[in-house]
Amino acid sequence: MNTLVTTLQDIKDNAAYDVVVVGAGGAGMSAALFAAIEGAKVLLVECTETVGGTTAWSAGTTWVPGTHHSAAVNPQDTLADAARYLTNAIGDRTSEALRHAFLDHGAAAVQYVEENSDLQYRPYPRHPDYISDLEGSTLNGRALEPLPFDGRLLGDLFKLVRPPIPEFTVLGGMMVDRTDINHLLARTQTLASFLYTAKILLRHVSDRIRYPRGTRLVMGNALVGRLLYSLSKRPNVSLLMETSVESLVHTGKGVESVVLTQSGQRRTIQVTGGVVLASGGFNRHPALRQSMLPGARMEWCPAAPGHTGKAHDLALGLGAHYGTGGLSHSFWAPVSLRKRADGSTGVFPHFAMDRAKPGMLTVNQAGVRFVNESTSYHLFGLAMQEANKSNPAIPAYLICDAQALFKYGIGMVRPGAKAGDSSTTEFLADGYLTMGNTLEELAHKLGINAAGLERSARQMADYAATGVDPDFHRGVTAYQRNMGDATWTGKNPNLGALTQAPYFAVKLYPGDIGASTGLATDTEARVLGETKEPIPGLYAVGNDMHSIMGGVYTAPGITIGPGLVFGYIASRHAVARSRQAVRPAGQ
Repeated sequence: MNTLVTTLQDIKDNAAYDVVVVGAGGAGMSAALFAAIEGAKVLLVECTETVGGTTAWSAGTTWVPGTHHSAAVNPQDTLADAARYLTNAIGDRTSEALRHAFLDHGAAAVQYVEENSDLQYRPYPRHPDYISDLEGSTLNGRALEPLPFDGRLLGDLFKLVRPPIPEFTVLGGMMVDRTDINHLLARTQTLASFLYTAKILLRHVSDRIRYPRGTRLVMGNALVGRLLYSLSKRPNVSLLMETSVESLVHTGKGVESVVLTQSGQRRTIQVTGGVVLASGGFNRHPALRQSMLPGARMEWCPAAPGHTGKAHDLALGLGAHYGTGGLSHSFWAPVSLRKRADGSTGVFPHFAMDRAKPGMLTVNQAGVRFVNESTSYHLFGLAMQEANKSNPAIPAYLICDAQALFKYGIGMVRPGAKAGDSSTTEFLADGYLTMGNTLEELAHKLGINAAGLERSARQMADYAATGVDPDFHRGVTAYQRNMGDATWTGKNPNLGALTQAPYFAVKLYPGDIGASTGLATDTEARVLGETKEPIPGLYAVGNDMHSIMGGVYTAPGITIGPGLVFGYIASRHAVARSRQAVRPAGQ
Protein backbone atom coordinates (compact mmCIF):
# COMPACT_ATOMS: atom_id res chain seq x y z
CA MET A 1 0.00 0.00 0.00
CA ASN A 2 1.34 3.43 -0.96
CA THR A 3 1.92 5.75 1.99
CA LEU A 4 2.73 8.96 0.10
CA VAL A 5 -0.69 10.58 0.50
CA THR A 6 -1.76 11.38 4.03
CA THR A 7 -4.38 13.54 5.74
CA LEU A 8 -4.02 16.37 8.17
CA GLN A 9 -5.98 14.33 10.69
CA ASP A 10 -3.18 11.77 10.67
CA ILE A 11 -0.51 14.39 11.43
CA LYS A 12 0.03 15.44 15.02
CA ASP A 13 -0.17 19.11 15.92
CA ASN A 14 3.34 20.64 16.05
CA ALA A 15 4.84 17.73 14.13
CA ALA A 16 8.22 18.70 12.69
CA TYR A 17 9.43 18.48 9.10
CA ASP A 18 12.73 19.50 7.61
CA VAL A 19 11.14 21.03 4.51
CA VAL A 20 7.56 22.04 3.70
CA VAL A 21 6.80 22.70 0.03
CA VAL A 22 3.66 24.68 -0.82
CA GLY A 23 2.32 23.65 -4.22
CA ALA A 24 2.62 20.35 -6.08
CA GLY A 25 3.21 21.65 -9.59
CA GLY A 26 6.36 20.90 -11.53
CA ALA A 27 8.60 23.20 -9.48
CA GLY A 28 7.16 22.19 -6.11
CA MET A 29 7.34 18.47 -6.83
CA SER A 30 10.92 18.92 -8.02
CA ALA A 31 11.89 20.79 -4.84
CA ALA A 32 10.23 18.13 -2.68
CA LEU A 33 12.00 15.36 -4.59
CA PHE A 34 15.41 16.98 -4.32
CA ALA A 35 14.95 17.44 -0.56
CA ALA A 36 13.77 13.84 -0.18
CA ILE A 37 16.77 12.54 -2.12
CA GLU A 38 18.93 14.40 0.39
CA GLY A 39 17.23 12.43 3.16
CA ALA A 40 15.07 15.23 4.53
CA LYS A 41 11.63 14.71 6.04
CA VAL A 42 9.38 16.49 3.54
CA LEU A 43 5.77 17.63 3.56
CA LEU A 44 4.31 18.56 0.18
CA VAL A 45 1.09 20.58 0.35
CA GLU A 46 -1.33 20.93 -2.58
CA CYS A 47 -4.52 23.01 -2.50
CA THR A 48 -6.35 21.27 -5.38
CA GLU A 49 -7.47 17.67 -5.89
CA THR A 50 -4.70 16.85 -8.41
CA VAL A 51 -0.96 17.36 -8.69
CA GLY A 52 0.96 18.86 -11.56
CA GLY A 53 -0.42 22.38 -11.82
CA THR A 54 0.02 24.03 -15.20
CA THR A 55 3.07 21.83 -15.84
CA ALA A 56 0.68 18.89 -16.32
CA TRP A 57 -1.06 20.83 -19.10
CA SER A 58 2.15 21.94 -20.78
CA ALA A 59 4.50 20.32 -23.27
CA GLY A 60 6.76 19.56 -20.33
CA THR A 61 9.72 21.12 -22.13
CA THR A 62 12.55 21.90 -19.70
CA TRP A 63 15.07 24.52 -20.84
CA VAL A 64 18.42 23.88 -19.15
CA PRO A 65 21.61 24.67 -21.10
CA GLY A 66 24.85 22.77 -20.66
CA THR A 67 23.55 19.32 -19.73
CA HIS A 68 24.98 16.03 -20.94
CA HIS A 69 21.92 15.77 -23.17
CA SER A 70 22.87 19.03 -24.85
CA ALA A 71 26.36 17.71 -25.55
CA ALA A 72 24.85 14.70 -27.33
CA VAL A 73 23.08 16.78 -29.98
CA ASN A 74 24.95 20.11 -29.94
CA PRO A 75 28.49 19.62 -28.62
CA GLN A 76 29.53 23.11 -29.77
CA ASP A 77 27.14 24.84 -27.37
CA THR A 78 28.64 26.31 -24.19
CA LEU A 79 27.35 27.96 -21.03
CA ALA A 80 29.12 31.12 -22.17
CA ASP A 81 26.97 31.04 -25.32
CA ALA A 82 23.83 30.60 -23.23
CA ALA A 83 24.83 33.44 -20.91
CA ARG A 84 25.51 35.69 -23.90
CA TYR A 85 22.10 34.85 -25.35
CA LEU A 86 20.30 35.62 -22.11
CA THR A 87 22.18 38.90 -21.74
CA ASN A 88 21.31 39.90 -25.29
CA ALA A 89 17.65 38.96 -24.83
CA ILE A 90 17.06 40.19 -21.27
CA GLY A 91 19.69 42.85 -20.61
CA ASP A 92 19.34 44.41 -17.18
CA ARG A 93 15.71 43.41 -16.67
CA THR A 94 16.89 40.79 -14.14
CA SER A 95 19.96 40.13 -12.05
CA GLU A 96 22.87 38.65 -13.98
CA ALA A 97 23.85 36.82 -10.77
CA LEU A 98 20.50 34.99 -10.74
CA ARG A 99 20.88 33.98 -14.37
CA HIS A 100 24.38 32.70 -13.67
CA ALA A 101 23.10 30.72 -10.66
CA PHE A 102 20.66 29.01 -13.01
CA LEU A 103 23.30 28.25 -15.62
CA ASP A 104 25.92 27.17 -13.09
CA HIS A 105 23.63 24.64 -11.38
CA GLY A 106 21.52 23.45 -14.33
CA ALA A 107 23.62 20.53 -15.51
CA ALA A 108 24.15 19.28 -11.97
CA ALA A 109 20.42 19.46 -11.20
CA VAL A 110 19.47 17.45 -14.28
CA GLN A 111 22.17 14.83 -13.71
CA TYR A 112 21.34 14.53 -10.00
CA VAL A 113 17.63 14.01 -10.52
CA GLU A 114 18.15 11.50 -13.33
CA GLU A 115 20.65 9.49 -11.28
CA ASN A 116 18.42 9.41 -8.19
CA SER A 117 14.86 9.20 -9.51
CA ASP A 118 12.64 8.06 -12.37
CA LEU A 119 12.64 11.51 -13.97
CA GLN A 120 14.43 11.03 -17.29
CA TYR A 121 14.90 13.40 -20.22
CA ARG A 122 15.87 13.39 -23.86
CA PRO A 123 16.95 16.33 -26.01
CA TYR A 124 14.86 17.64 -28.86
CA PRO A 125 16.68 17.10 -32.15
CA ARG A 126 15.58 20.59 -33.22
CA HIS A 127 13.97 23.13 -30.93
CA PRO A 128 15.36 26.64 -31.46
CA ASP A 129 15.61 29.36 -28.89
CA TYR A 130 12.75 31.76 -29.54
CA ILE A 131 14.82 34.84 -30.39
CA SER A 132 17.04 32.86 -32.70
CA ASP A 133 18.55 35.86 -34.48
CA LEU A 134 20.38 36.95 -31.30
CA GLU A 135 24.01 36.04 -30.76
CA GLY A 136 24.37 33.07 -28.43
CA SER A 137 21.10 31.40 -29.45
CA THR A 138 20.99 27.78 -30.56
CA LEU A 139 18.79 25.58 -32.70
CA ASN A 140 18.87 22.58 -30.37
CA GLY A 141 20.28 21.02 -27.23
CA ARG A 142 18.98 23.30 -24.49
CA ALA A 143 15.36 22.16 -24.61
CA LEU A 144 14.78 18.78 -22.95
CA GLU A 145 11.60 16.72 -22.91
CA PRO A 146 10.58 14.07 -20.38
CA LEU A 147 10.49 10.53 -21.63
CA PRO A 148 6.97 9.08 -22.00
CA PHE A 149 5.77 7.41 -18.83
CA ASP A 150 3.53 4.43 -18.12
CA GLY A 151 0.89 5.80 -15.78
CA ARG A 152 -0.11 2.28 -14.77
CA LEU A 153 2.99 2.18 -12.57
CA LEU A 154 1.34 4.72 -10.29
CA GLY A 155 -1.50 2.41 -9.29
CA ASP A 156 -4.06 4.33 -7.22
CA LEU A 157 -1.92 7.48 -7.49
CA PHE A 158 -2.68 7.74 -11.22
CA LYS A 159 -5.93 9.52 -10.43
CA LEU A 160 -3.94 12.32 -8.77
CA VAL A 161 -2.21 13.35 -12.00
CA ARG A 162 -4.01 16.36 -13.45
CA PRO A 163 -5.53 15.18 -16.75
CA PRO A 164 -4.41 17.03 -19.88
CA ILE A 165 -6.57 19.67 -21.51
CA PRO A 166 -9.24 17.58 -23.34
CA GLU A 167 -8.73 19.49 -26.57
CA PHE A 168 -5.08 18.37 -26.57
CA THR A 169 -6.08 14.69 -26.61
CA VAL A 170 -7.61 12.42 -29.25
CA LEU A 171 -10.00 9.46 -29.15
CA GLY A 172 -11.38 10.22 -25.72
CA GLY A 173 -8.28 10.86 -23.67
CA MET A 174 -5.25 9.64 -25.62
CA MET A 175 -2.31 11.98 -25.19
CA VAL A 176 -0.10 12.68 -28.20
CA ASP A 177 3.19 14.56 -28.51
CA ARG A 178 4.86 15.98 -31.60
CA THR A 179 6.41 12.61 -32.48
CA ASP A 180 2.98 10.94 -32.28
CA ILE A 181 1.34 13.66 -34.36
CA ASN A 182 3.90 13.31 -37.16
CA HIS A 183 3.31 9.55 -37.29
CA LEU A 184 -0.48 9.93 -37.12
CA LEU A 185 -0.45 12.35 -40.04
CA ALA A 186 1.83 10.04 -42.04
CA ARG A 187 0.13 6.76 -41.12
CA THR A 188 -1.04 6.09 -44.68
CA GLN A 189 2.26 7.16 -46.23
CA THR A 190 4.93 4.98 -44.59
CA LEU A 191 4.99 1.54 -43.00
CA ALA A 192 6.91 2.84 -40.01
CA SER A 193 4.25 5.45 -39.26
CA PHE A 194 1.47 2.90 -39.78
CA LEU A 195 3.04 0.48 -37.29
CA TYR A 196 3.77 3.28 -34.81
CA THR A 197 0.18 4.51 -35.01
CA ALA A 198 -1.23 1.00 -34.65
CA LYS A 199 0.86 0.41 -31.53
CA ILE A 200 -0.27 3.52 -29.65
CA LEU A 201 -3.89 3.04 -30.74
CA LEU A 202 -3.97 -0.54 -29.49
CA ARG A 203 -2.45 0.60 -26.22
CA HIS A 204 -5.15 3.25 -25.87
CA VAL A 205 -7.96 0.80 -26.61
CA SER A 206 -6.58 -1.48 -23.89
CA ASP A 207 -6.34 1.44 -21.47
CA ARG A 208 -9.93 2.54 -21.99
CA ILE A 209 -11.21 -0.84 -20.86
CA ARG A 210 -9.71 -0.28 -17.40
CA TYR A 211 -9.04 3.45 -17.04
CA PRO A 212 -10.98 6.68 -17.60
CA ARG A 213 -8.23 7.92 -19.92
CA GLY A 214 -5.02 6.81 -21.59
CA THR A 215 -2.17 5.80 -19.28
CA ARG A 216 0.58 6.42 -21.80
CA LEU A 217 1.68 9.80 -20.51
CA VAL A 218 3.66 12.25 -22.62
CA MET A 219 4.79 15.87 -22.35
CA GLY A 220 3.80 17.61 -19.11
CA ASN A 221 1.79 14.64 -17.88
CA ALA A 222 4.87 12.44 -18.29
CA LEU A 223 6.96 14.90 -16.29
CA VAL A 224 4.41 15.04 -13.49
CA GLY A 225 3.85 11.28 -13.55
CA ARG A 226 7.57 10.64 -13.24
CA LEU A 227 7.89 13.11 -10.38
CA LEU A 228 4.94 11.61 -8.53
CA TYR A 229 6.23 8.07 -9.04
CA SER A 230 9.66 9.10 -7.76
CA LEU A 231 8.16 10.75 -4.70
CA SER A 232 6.03 7.67 -3.99
CA LYS A 233 9.20 5.62 -3.62
CA ARG A 234 10.52 7.88 -0.87
CA PRO A 235 9.24 6.99 2.62
CA ASN A 236 10.38 10.39 3.92
CA VAL A 237 7.80 12.33 1.87
CA SER A 238 4.15 13.00 2.76
CA LEU A 239 1.64 14.59 0.41
CA LEU A 240 -1.41 16.52 1.57
CA MET A 241 -4.12 17.15 -1.02
CA GLU A 242 -6.82 19.85 -0.91
CA THR A 243 -4.98 21.56 1.90
CA SER A 244 -4.61 25.30 2.47
CA VAL A 245 -1.81 27.25 4.09
CA GLU A 246 -3.47 29.52 6.60
CA SER A 247 -0.37 31.31 7.83
CA LEU A 248 3.42 31.38 7.87
CA VAL A 249 4.70 31.82 11.43
CA HIS A 250 7.76 34.03 11.59
CA THR A 251 9.84 34.37 14.73
CA GLY A 252 13.08 36.17 15.35
CA LYS A 253 14.87 33.27 13.69
CA GLY A 254 12.75 33.28 10.55
CA VAL A 255 9.83 31.16 9.30
CA GLU A 256 9.66 28.29 11.74
CA SER A 257 6.16 26.90 11.27
CA VAL A 258 3.12 26.88 9.04
CA VAL A 259 -0.55 26.53 9.88
CA LEU A 260 -2.48 24.20 7.57
CA THR A 261 -6.19 23.48 7.19
CA GLN A 262 -7.92 20.53 5.49
CA SER A 263 -11.54 19.37 5.75
CA GLY A 264 -12.13 21.15 9.04
CA GLN A 265 -8.81 20.02 10.52
CA ARG A 266 -6.17 22.56 11.53
CA ARG A 267 -2.55 21.83 12.36
CA THR A 268 0.59 23.80 13.14
CA ILE A 269 3.60 22.24 11.46
CA GLN A 270 7.08 22.99 12.75
CA VAL A 271 9.69 23.54 10.04
CA THR A 272 13.39 23.19 10.80
CA GLY A 273 14.83 23.82 7.35
CA GLY A 274 12.47 26.00 5.41
CA VAL A 275 9.23 26.57 3.55
CA VAL A 276 9.47 26.50 -0.23
CA LEU A 277 6.71 28.46 -1.98
CA ALA A 278 5.80 26.90 -5.33
CA SER A 279 2.10 27.72 -5.59
CA GLY A 280 2.15 28.78 -9.24
CA GLY A 281 2.06 32.57 -9.11
CA PHE A 282 -0.50 35.34 -8.70
CA ASN A 283 -2.62 34.93 -11.85
CA ARG A 284 -5.91 33.90 -10.20
CA HIS A 285 -5.64 36.38 -7.32
CA PRO A 286 -8.41 38.88 -8.19
CA ALA A 287 -6.77 42.00 -6.76
CA LEU A 288 -3.27 41.23 -7.99
CA ARG A 289 -4.62 40.28 -11.39
CA GLN A 290 -6.52 43.53 -11.70
CA SER A 291 -3.47 45.59 -10.80
CA MET A 292 -0.88 43.66 -12.83
CA LEU A 293 -2.91 42.34 -15.77
CA PRO A 294 -5.54 45.02 -16.40
CA GLY A 295 -7.96 44.17 -19.20
CA ALA A 296 -7.01 40.49 -19.33
CA ARG A 297 -10.09 38.53 -18.35
CA MET A 298 -9.76 35.55 -16.05
CA GLU A 299 -11.65 33.34 -18.51
CA TRP A 300 -8.88 33.84 -21.08
CA CYS A 301 -6.29 32.23 -18.80
CA PRO A 302 -5.46 28.65 -19.89
CA ALA A 303 -3.40 27.85 -16.79
CA ALA A 304 -4.39 25.41 -14.05
CA PRO A 305 -6.65 26.65 -11.22
CA GLY A 306 -4.32 26.45 -8.20
CA HIS A 307 -2.36 29.68 -8.62
CA THR A 308 -4.56 31.81 -6.41
CA GLY A 309 -1.76 34.01 -5.05
CA LYS A 310 -2.71 33.24 -1.44
CA ALA A 311 0.87 32.23 -0.67
CA HIS A 312 1.99 35.61 -1.99
CA ASP A 313 -0.28 37.40 0.45
CA LEU A 314 1.34 35.48 3.30
CA ALA A 315 4.86 36.22 2.07
CA LEU A 316 4.11 39.89 1.46
CA GLY A 317 2.78 40.06 5.00
CA LEU A 318 6.25 39.05 6.20
CA GLY A 319 7.93 41.86 4.27
CA ALA A 320 8.55 40.13 0.95
CA HIS A 321 8.29 42.17 -2.22
CA TYR A 322 7.91 41.59 -5.95
CA GLY A 323 10.72 41.77 -8.47
CA THR A 324 10.67 44.71 -10.85
CA GLY A 325 11.87 45.67 -14.31
CA GLY A 326 10.20 42.91 -16.33
CA LEU A 327 8.91 43.35 -19.87
CA SER A 328 5.53 42.03 -18.70
CA HIS A 329 4.05 40.74 -15.46
CA SER A 330 2.99 37.55 -17.23
CA PHE A 331 3.81 35.30 -20.14
CA TRP A 332 1.21 35.19 -22.91
CA ALA A 333 -0.24 33.16 -25.73
CA PRO A 334 -3.13 33.73 -28.14
CA VAL A 335 -6.03 31.52 -27.10
CA SER A 336 -9.42 30.58 -28.52
CA LEU A 337 -12.48 29.73 -26.43
CA ARG A 338 -15.20 27.11 -26.74
CA LYS A 339 -18.00 26.08 -24.44
CA ARG A 340 -17.80 22.37 -23.60
CA ALA A 341 -20.71 19.97 -23.24
CA ASP A 342 -20.36 20.04 -19.44
CA GLY A 343 -20.72 23.82 -19.36
CA SER A 344 -17.04 24.59 -18.74
CA THR A 345 -15.01 26.65 -21.19
CA GLY A 346 -12.13 25.13 -23.12
CA VAL A 347 -9.24 27.58 -23.46
CA PHE A 348 -6.95 26.52 -26.28
CA PRO A 349 -3.45 28.06 -26.55
CA HIS A 350 -2.30 28.51 -30.14
CA PHE A 351 1.32 27.56 -29.58
CA ALA A 352 2.61 25.91 -32.73
CA MET A 353 0.16 24.00 -34.94
CA ASP A 354 -1.60 26.67 -36.96
CA ARG A 355 -0.94 30.42 -36.96
CA ALA A 356 2.62 30.30 -38.38
CA LYS A 357 1.74 27.98 -41.27
CA PRO A 358 1.21 28.88 -44.94
CA GLY A 359 -2.36 29.83 -45.76
CA MET A 360 -2.89 31.46 -42.37
CA LEU A 361 -3.05 35.13 -41.40
CA THR A 362 -4.24 37.12 -38.40
CA VAL A 363 -6.11 40.42 -38.62
CA ASN A 364 -7.72 42.97 -36.34
CA GLN A 365 -11.30 44.18 -36.60
CA ALA A 366 -10.33 46.41 -39.52
CA GLY A 367 -9.26 43.28 -41.39
CA VAL A 368 -5.62 44.40 -41.23
CA ARG A 369 -2.59 42.36 -40.13
CA PHE A 370 -0.85 43.74 -37.05
CA VAL A 371 1.59 40.99 -36.03
CA ASN A 372 4.15 38.54 -37.33
CA GLU A 373 2.07 35.37 -37.10
CA SER A 374 5.23 33.26 -36.79
CA THR A 375 6.63 35.03 -33.76
CA SER A 376 6.64 33.38 -30.33
CA TYR A 377 3.29 33.00 -28.63
CA HIS A 378 4.43 35.40 -25.89
CA LEU A 379 5.26 38.20 -28.33
CA PHE A 380 2.05 37.45 -30.22
CA GLY A 381 0.02 37.96 -27.03
CA LEU A 382 1.86 41.18 -26.23
CA ALA A 383 1.33 42.42 -29.80
CA MET A 384 -2.42 41.85 -29.51
CA GLN A 385 -2.57 44.04 -26.42
CA GLU A 386 -0.38 46.77 -27.90
CA ALA A 387 -2.28 46.84 -31.21
CA ASN A 388 -5.60 46.99 -29.37
CA LYS A 389 -4.68 50.42 -28.02
CA SER A 390 -5.05 51.99 -31.47
CA ASN A 391 -7.36 49.67 -33.40
CA PRO A 392 -9.49 46.92 -31.84
CA ALA A 393 -7.48 43.67 -31.95
CA ILE A 394 -9.11 41.81 -29.06
CA PRO A 395 -10.49 39.58 -30.28
CA ALA A 396 -8.24 39.13 -33.26
CA TYR A 397 -9.15 36.75 -36.07
CA LEU A 398 -7.04 33.83 -37.27
CA ILE A 399 -8.02 33.24 -40.90
CA CYS A 400 -7.23 30.30 -43.17
CA ASP A 401 -8.39 28.77 -46.43
CA ALA A 402 -9.71 25.24 -46.96
CA GLN A 403 -6.31 23.83 -47.92
CA ALA A 404 -4.65 25.12 -44.74
CA LEU A 405 -7.54 23.90 -42.61
CA PHE A 406 -7.22 20.39 -44.02
CA LYS A 407 -3.45 20.27 -43.70
CA TYR A 408 -2.90 21.94 -40.31
CA GLY A 409 -6.25 22.34 -38.59
CA ILE A 410 -7.05 25.54 -36.74
CA GLY A 411 -7.22 25.68 -32.96
CA MET A 412 -9.43 22.88 -31.65
CA VAL A 413 -10.30 21.81 -35.20
CA ARG A 414 -7.94 18.97 -36.09
CA PRO A 415 -5.92 18.48 -39.30
CA GLY A 416 -7.94 16.68 -41.96
CA ALA A 417 -10.97 18.87 -41.38
CA LYS A 418 -13.09 20.12 -44.26
CA ALA A 419 -16.40 21.79 -44.83
CA GLY A 420 -19.52 19.67 -44.91
CA ASP A 421 -18.48 16.81 -42.64
CA SER A 422 -18.39 16.05 -38.93
CA SER A 423 -14.88 17.48 -38.55
CA THR A 424 -16.30 21.01 -38.76
CA THR A 425 -20.06 20.72 -38.22
CA GLU A 426 -20.11 20.98 -34.43
CA PHE A 427 -17.53 23.78 -34.38
CA LEU A 428 -19.56 25.78 -36.88
CA ALA A 429 -22.79 25.11 -35.02
CA ASP A 430 -21.58 26.45 -31.69
CA GLY A 431 -19.76 29.43 -33.21
CA TYR A 432 -16.20 28.41 -32.38
CA LEU A 433 -15.45 28.21 -36.09
CA THR A 434 -16.81 30.65 -38.70
CA MET A 435 -16.96 29.83 -42.43
CA GLY A 436 -17.52 31.92 -45.52
CA ASN A 437 -17.62 30.90 -49.17
CA THR A 438 -15.76 34.11 -49.90
CA LEU A 439 -13.53 36.34 -47.79
CA GLU A 440 -16.20 39.02 -48.01
CA GLU A 441 -18.84 36.66 -46.63
CA LEU A 442 -16.48 35.54 -43.87
CA ALA A 443 -15.76 39.15 -42.90
CA HIS A 444 -19.47 39.98 -42.72
CA LYS A 445 -20.12 36.99 -40.47
CA LEU A 446 -17.25 38.02 -38.19
CA GLY A 447 -18.30 41.67 -38.18
CA ILE A 448 -14.96 42.93 -39.45
CA ASN A 449 -14.02 45.13 -42.41
CA ALA A 450 -14.35 43.08 -45.60
CA ALA A 451 -12.25 45.35 -47.78
CA GLY A 452 -9.46 45.25 -45.20
CA LEU A 453 -9.51 41.46 -45.05
CA GLU A 454 -9.52 41.07 -48.84
CA ARG A 455 -6.62 43.51 -49.12
CA SER A 456 -4.67 41.60 -46.43
CA ALA A 457 -5.23 38.34 -48.29
CA ARG A 458 -4.03 39.87 -51.59
CA GLN A 459 -0.91 41.15 -49.85
CA MET A 460 -0.28 37.72 -48.37
CA ALA A 461 -0.48 36.17 -51.83
CA ASP A 462 2.09 38.69 -53.11
CA TYR A 463 4.38 38.01 -50.14
CA ALA A 464 4.08 34.25 -50.62
CA ALA A 465 5.10 34.63 -54.28
CA THR A 466 8.28 36.51 -53.35
CA GLY A 467 8.92 34.75 -50.03
CA VAL A 468 9.29 38.12 -48.32
CA ASP A 469 6.92 39.78 -45.84
CA PRO A 470 7.97 43.46 -45.86
CA ASP A 471 5.41 44.39 -43.21
CA PHE A 472 6.28 42.02 -40.35
CA HIS A 473 9.21 39.93 -41.70
CA ARG A 474 7.45 36.64 -41.20
CA GLY A 475 9.68 33.62 -41.62
CA VAL A 476 13.06 35.38 -41.42
CA THR A 477 14.50 33.64 -38.34
CA ALA A 478 15.34 30.00 -37.70
CA TYR A 479 12.72 29.86 -34.95
CA GLN A 480 10.00 31.19 -37.24
CA ARG A 481 10.93 28.85 -40.08
CA ASN A 482 10.84 25.95 -37.62
CA MET A 483 7.26 26.98 -36.84
CA GLY A 484 6.37 26.80 -40.53
CA ASP A 485 5.84 23.83 -42.83
CA ALA A 486 9.08 22.02 -43.68
CA THR A 487 7.32 20.28 -46.58
CA TRP A 488 6.05 23.52 -48.12
CA THR A 489 7.12 23.97 -51.74
CA GLY A 490 6.84 27.76 -51.68
CA LYS A 491 9.69 30.21 -51.16
CA ASN A 492 9.00 30.73 -47.45
CA PRO A 493 7.75 27.92 -45.15
CA ASN A 494 5.60 30.44 -43.28
CA LEU A 495 3.95 32.20 -46.22
CA GLY A 496 1.17 30.91 -48.43
CA ALA A 497 -1.71 32.48 -50.32
CA LEU A 498 -5.30 31.98 -49.19
CA THR A 499 -6.87 30.84 -52.44
CA GLN A 500 -9.00 27.76 -51.83
CA ALA A 501 -12.58 28.44 -50.70
CA PRO A 502 -14.28 28.17 -48.34
CA TYR A 503 -12.49 30.29 -45.75
CA PHE A 504 -12.47 29.83 -41.99
CA ALA A 505 -11.72 31.81 -38.84
CA VAL A 506 -11.48 31.52 -35.07
CA LYS A 507 -11.35 34.38 -32.59
CA LEU A 508 -8.17 34.91 -30.58
CA TYR A 509 -7.69 36.49 -27.16
CA PRO A 510 -4.52 37.21 -25.17
CA GLY A 511 -4.29 34.50 -22.51
CA ASP A 512 -1.85 34.70 -19.61
CA ILE A 513 -0.09 31.32 -19.37
CA GLY A 514 1.96 31.99 -16.25
CA ALA A 515 3.35 34.70 -14.01
CA SER A 516 6.62 36.41 -14.83
CA THR A 517 6.55 38.78 -11.89
CA GLY A 518 7.09 36.98 -8.61
CA LEU A 519 8.69 37.30 -5.22
CA ALA A 520 12.20 38.74 -5.28
CA THR A 521 14.82 36.19 -4.26
CA ASP A 522 18.58 35.82 -3.99
CA THR A 523 20.71 33.25 -5.80
CA GLU A 524 19.77 30.60 -3.19
CA ALA A 525 16.07 31.17 -3.99
CA ARG A 526 15.59 32.76 -0.56
CA VAL A 527 12.77 35.31 -0.49
CA LEU A 528 14.05 38.83 0.14
CA GLY A 529 12.48 41.04 2.80
CA GLU A 530 12.00 44.78 3.07
CA THR A 531 15.71 45.40 3.63
CA LYS A 532 16.55 43.14 0.65
CA GLU A 533 18.04 40.64 3.07
CA PRO A 534 16.75 37.04 2.94
CA ILE A 535 13.83 36.08 5.15
CA PRO A 536 15.32 33.05 6.95
CA GLY A 537 13.53 29.82 6.18
CA LEU A 538 11.46 31.13 3.26
CA TYR A 539 12.14 30.22 -0.38
CA ALA A 540 10.29 30.72 -3.67
CA VAL A 541 10.60 28.70 -6.88
CA GLY A 542 8.65 28.29 -10.10
CA ASN A 543 6.23 31.10 -10.86
CA ASP A 544 6.24 32.22 -7.22
CA MET A 545 9.83 33.33 -7.84
CA HIS A 546 10.45 36.44 -9.92
CA SER A 547 11.40 35.09 -13.32
CA ILE A 548 15.07 35.25 -14.21
CA MET A 549 13.87 35.95 -17.76
CA GLY A 550 12.43 39.34 -16.86
CA GLY A 551 9.21 38.86 -18.79
CA VAL A 552 11.09 37.86 -21.96
CA TYR A 553 10.19 34.45 -23.39
CA THR A 554 13.63 33.40 -24.51
CA ALA A 555 13.07 29.72 -25.29
CA PRO A 556 10.72 26.74 -24.84
CA GLY A 557 10.50 25.57 -21.23
CA ILE A 558 11.85 28.72 -19.56
CA THR A 559 9.46 28.38 -16.64
CA ILE A 560 9.86 24.63 -16.05
CA GLY A 561 13.66 24.64 -16.47
CA PRO A 562 14.37 27.32 -13.86
CA GLY A 563 11.67 25.75 -11.67
CA LEU A 564 13.64 22.51 -11.62
CA VAL A 565 17.03 24.14 -11.09
CA PHE A 566 16.00 26.58 -8.37
CA GLY A 567 14.03 23.75 -6.75
CA TYR A 568 17.37 21.96 -6.58
CA ILE A 569 19.12 25.04 -5.18
CA ALA A 570 16.40 25.89 -2.64
CA SER A 571 15.93 22.37 -1.33
CA ARG A 572 19.62 21.77 -0.79
CA HIS A 573 19.96 25.05 1.07
CA ALA A 574 16.90 24.30 3.22
CA VAL A 575 18.13 20.80 4.01
CA ALA A 576 21.53 22.15 5.04
CA ARG A 577 19.79 24.71 7.23
CA SER A 578 17.71 21.96 8.83
CA ARG A 579 20.79 19.95 9.67
CA GLN A 580 22.24 22.92 11.46
CA ALA A 581 19.09 23.36 13.53
CA VAL A 582 18.15 21.50 16.69
CA ARG A 583 14.87 19.64 16.46
CA PRO A 584 12.31 20.22 19.21
CA ALA A 585 12.36 17.65 21.99
CA GLY A 586 10.39 14.48 21.26
CA GLN A 587 10.44 14.91 17.48
